[in-house]
Amino acid sequence: MIILNAFFAALGQIGDPKFRGVLLRGVGLTIILLIAACAGAIWLINRLSGDEISLPWIGAVPWLNDVLNYSGIFVVLILPVFLMVPVASAITSMFLEEVAQAVEDKHYPTLPAVPGIPFSDGLRDALAFMGVLIVANLLALILYAIFTPLAPFIFWAMNGFLLGREYFTLAAMRRIGRDGARKLRAKHSATIWLAGTLMAIPLSVPLINLVIPIFGAATFTHIFHKLSGPTP
Repeated sequence: MIILNAFFAALGQIGDPKFRGVLLRGVGLTIILLIAACAGAIWLINRLSGDEISLPWIGAVPWLNDVLNYSGIFVVLILPVFLMVPVASAITSMFLEEVAQAVEDKHYPTLPAVPGIPFSDGLRDALAFMGVLIVANLLALILYAIFTPLAPFIFWAMNGFLLGREYFTLAAMRRIGRDGARKLRAKHSATIWLAGTLMAIPLSVPLINLVIPIFGAATFTHIFHKLSGPTP
């Protein structure tokens, strides 16, 4: 199976110094982003709570302060799960070029060099995609509330589709350009969606999710080369 072969090929490269260096930097940056986001959310909760909360026409409501304080625990436990999807997108956009080059140097050494994607284009695409991810996940909260037992599957399927689309496009654009990547993605949309879903599932598992962005970038680089043929 293309997806499993691509994943195990990426996993087998963990001993490569270039790949391991990118992996460690990616994990470190992921941790920093998650800590910063959680700290910012807790700071905001503390600012909103203050010493005592008063509501118009009601007056002081002491128990609301307790609710906000205890919600900090909920934020620390739950927020990283939802944040890992946009964080994974950001990490991939930043390190994909290095990851893809390490994969190609080891597994596809006869390929010609690529000029790379300009930083401004990569930053623009990353910010646009992060916006799509955030909006989609906020809207999905409605579906989670309506179909609560199916919430994890909705989360994985939706984010798997979006992440697979983004990861594959980034990997393919290096070799065949934006239009070529779009056409190849449309031709193999089911495979890409499945690969993205299989990546979205471990993104919701603490600790494991730290290494998924870099391994995902490597896996989709392999998937691109398998789907495009030997000479893209």
